[in-house]
Amino acid sequence: MSKRNSQAAKTAARERLRQEREREAKKAKAKRQVVVALSVVGVLAAAGGIGYAVVQANKPGAWDAALDQKIVAPANTSGENGTTVVIGKDSAKKTLKLYEDPRCPICASFEQSVGPTLLSDYEAGKYKLQFIGGTFLDGDSGDGDRMKVGSNGEGSKNAMSALGAALNVSPEAFLEFKEALYSAKFHPEESQDKFKDDDYLIEIGDSTDALKNNKKFQDAVRNGTFDAWALAMSHTFDTNEDEVNGTPSLVMDGKKLTGADGQNTPMTPDDFKTAVEKALKG
Repeated sequence: MSKRNSQAAKTAARERLRQEREREAKKAKAKRQVVVALSVVGVLAAAGGIGYAVVQANKPGAWDAALDQKIVAPANTSGENGTTVVIGKDSAKKTLKLYEDPRCPICASFEQSVGPTLLSDYEAGKYKLQFIGGTFLDGDSGDGDRMKVGSNGEGSKNAMSALGAALNVSPEAFLEFKEALYSAKFHPEESQDKFKDDDYLIEIGDSTDALKNNKKFQDAVRNGTFDAWALAMSHTFDTNEDEVNGTPSLVMDGKKLTGADGQNTPMTPDDFKTAVEKALKG
């Protein structure tokens, strides 16, 4: 091979190598551009996600929104915002006030033990019943002029709204639903917020004769018709004139009914009978 041919071959090889390097450089640049673009998209998406999360965190929840809704009082109520719930025979001269929180486990024990005796006396016309419901187990409070929604759950509020839906059907439906709500079959552990589930509350309603397949009740539960009323009722509990701050509590003629220890709510049928008979004579 001549020197000239040899030199030409070397020049051609160097040109091919240069062109190959340019192609590789272009590929690398394009790859970097894609990576940068994807990173920017990722950052923007993350920022957007964070922004959305912040907006959602600061967005009023359904129960916060209910604070500003017009209060729809259930049928069979009276007083301001329909928070006076008194049921019973007109002939009954005394009224037994019953303070309860739907999620309260001690209320459930009371209802399961004493409830049948209480209802038997009520049906016999010994006294009217006045129900005052609280939702403090959800962390709610209402010591001032405005209710404050807590962050410990929604079950007490939601169950209270459902109690309003039952009361809107009839006093009998209210009592049946309340009894089922506190029953061993349906009442959850305090740590379980099962009452926040509308379908679960409707299942409880379906277990009663008065509310089985009752569309009026079911629609009111699902639509939150009585959510604002539930909060108003809870505020009534928190600002009650009897200075009750725990559940269950029983009051007649401004005096708390207690068991044999003279301090706590009667939790057995016999203690309850003794306390009620004493209050009826007083």
